[in-house]
Amino acid sequence: MSDYETILTERQGGVLQIMLNRPERLNAASLEMADELRAALYDLGDARCVLITGAGKGFCSGADLAARGEANAIASRGGSHQALQNHYNPLVSQILRLPVPVITAVNGPAAGVGCSIALAGDFVLAGISAYFLQAFVNIGLVPDGGSTWLLARAIGRARATRMMMLGEKISAGQADEWGLIYKAVEDAALMEEAKALAQRLAEGPTLAFATMKRNISTALDGTINDVFLAEAEGQRAAGASADAMEGGMAFLAKRRPAFTGK
Repeated sequence: MSDYETILTERQGGVLQIMLNRPERLNAASLEMADELRAALYDLGDARCVLITGAGKGFCSGADLAARGEANAIASRGGSHQALQNHYNPLVSQILRLPVPVITAVNGPAAGVGCSIALAGDFVLAGISAYFLQAFVNIGLVPDGGSTWLLARAIGRARATRMMMLGEKISAGQADEWGLIYKAVEDAALMEEAKALAQRLAEGPTLAFATMKRNISTALDGTINDVFLAEAEGQRAAGASADAMEGGMAFLAKRRPAFTGK
């Protein structure tokens, strides 16, 4: 386990597991938590997959600017802007850009920036009692932390507008039906399924996964010609990897490949 104040980290084989650890606040993301998450994600070491979840009954109930006497930051017009630009936005961006697969196991409310953190994962698993919420409209504010980008691309304009303008809770089952998340599972099975998926990904071709992530981002924002180029360049890099050689040999030998992430 780690020595962080607001998160717990543990390495199990090729998996780095991070637990948001402010259960008394439903893991509301203080500035300190955002910075500690960034530090933990920067220090991947030999991890080939990251699994993020929350302690207690919640995943993350949103930003908490008042966690360490920063109540004035909430009241000031520039406080939230600075918190987003210097802490929360860089965190969500970092999760999206990680060169390894990221799984988020949503075990309760994922609200505000907590929703953004959850949806930034490559695979979002949610316990059946979990929900996703953008409640900014109820206090006259707008969604942030990249949630507008994440929601619009995942579920389209109409449903993203519904979530943001009506401020409705979207259950795990509804999120699954909409394609907002990878899968909704029974609460008791959440961590077992998340860990099994994490282990599977940690044993996969890590360099190829990183290229897939970049190419998906290119596909979301670029043209078909941008994608053609990204795929060709990615294929050249992946084809030169030890994992590609191992994959080819395993295919010819009709055995399961033993990828090393190199």
